Amino acid sequence: VAFVVCRSLEGLKTFSYLEELILDNNLLGNDLLLPRLPHLHTLTLNKNQISFQRNTCKILLDHLAEVVPSLQYLSLLGNIACPNELVCKEKDEDDYQRYRYFVLHKLTNLKFLDTRKVTRREREEALIRGAFMKVVKPKDS
Repeated sequence: VAFVVCRSLEGLKTFSYLEELILDNNLLGNDLLLPRLPHLHTLTLNKNQISFQRNTCKILLDHLAEVVPSLQYLSLLGNIACPNELVCKEKDEDDYQRYRYFVLHKLTNLKFLDTRKVTRREREEALIRGAFMKVVKPKDS
């Protein structure tokens, strides 16, 4: 078994009918650019370097909405952008829920985010307040 750290995703454009893509543990950041993959329904980006610095995660989510319109399952566990209290002691369930609302606001077709099914209530809340739920870290004084 060989593990390869992915640095470029350019070759994926030849797989236009790809339905599932696992890119865990690849040092990928907010500058991730995927080719248009209209049939992709599952994308896991666990344990990469995706964060909510400035507007870069918003740009990444907008990019995903454009290039993977069929996306139904997304997992970002183990990234700074995903404020999971099991990974970071300073985060709590409220931080995680705000993150979910923000992601669901951007990716409206998701049925699962991380390990949890998207509920009707979450979808409604994301529609109303999701744009304002971006989790940000205060600047150091």
